[in-house]
Amino acid sequence: MATLQTDAVRVLVPATCANLGPGFDTLGLALEIRDSLTAMVTEDKGVLVEVEGQGVADVPRDATNLVVRAMALGFAALDVRPAGFVLRCTNVIPHGRGLGSSAAAIIGGLALARALVLDGDQLLTDSDLLQLALQLESHPDNLAPALFGGFTTAWLNAGVGEWVRHEVHPDIHPIIAIPDFQVPTKQARSALTAMVSRDEAIFNIGRSALLVHAMTQDPALLLPATEDRLHQEARRAMYPQSMALVDALRLTGIPAAISGAGPAVLAFGNATVLEQVKGVAGAHWDVSRREIAARGTLVTPVSQP
Repeated sequence: MATLQTDAVRVLVPATCANLGPGFDTLGLALEIRDSLTAMVTEDKGVLVEVEGQGVADVPRDATNLVVRAMALGFAALDVRPAGFVLRCTNVIPHGRGLGSSAAAIIGGLALARALVLDGDQLLTDSDLLQLALQLESHPDNLAPALFGGFTTAWLNAGVGEWVRHEVHPDIHPIIAIPDFQVPTKQARSALTAMVSRDEAIFNIGRSALLVHAMTQDPALLLPATEDRLHQEARRAMYPQSMALVDALRLTGIPAAISGAGPAVLAFGNATVLEQVKGVAGAHWDVSRREIAARGTLVTPVSQP
């Protein structure tokens, strides 16, 4: 049986943008917006959860908390059974906006459990951790960049999560526009049809291949590379403001797409483009440029939780 350590541990998990337009359930990008999760095992039975920041009014403080569920899954995989633990969540990633808050909670909880076990990173590899995460979130497009950072392609091979990381061109600068409303991912997925036409499938296959080239070799191709015909239009009625912003930006030549399941919008451009996006979006949007998180989940020791 593995051995628990008594020191507190902190993990920093990045936000993620999935899909990037055409790469539905496959492509993902990690951003330097990080949740901070700190935990320490205790001799007292049970779990004490403290939450601040995003979702403070809604996030559970018991065993149903997604971070706690992920930690429990990680502890079980490592064959350890702590009597209890203290968990403090400082949530910075907006909830219900398509920026991977659930993936961050899952990856963060698993990383915490692993870090709280001596030699945990040898007993539970990153590949193992990703497979466990898929038990709580069935598609790896957000999970892979949250864990590994950068720009990733992720897929399932007979139920096993696989991934590759791509080196991003230095001229790629993400811009995130976050609205003042939420759309739950489950609701957004319910709008999708079970079948798509061959023409739509071919369109997105071509654009996805082009997007990998644009992100790694030629950012000038980002406008056509971020086109989509599989999921964004099907969800227009759920976030018309977001789709209107995507449409308006693209008409001016700015590459833009819905981030993940939405309703946040991802665009690409320099400081001038940032000001253009702010002007088009208006007062009800939080618009900022964000660095790509070249490193995924980070583990740092702390003196107390």
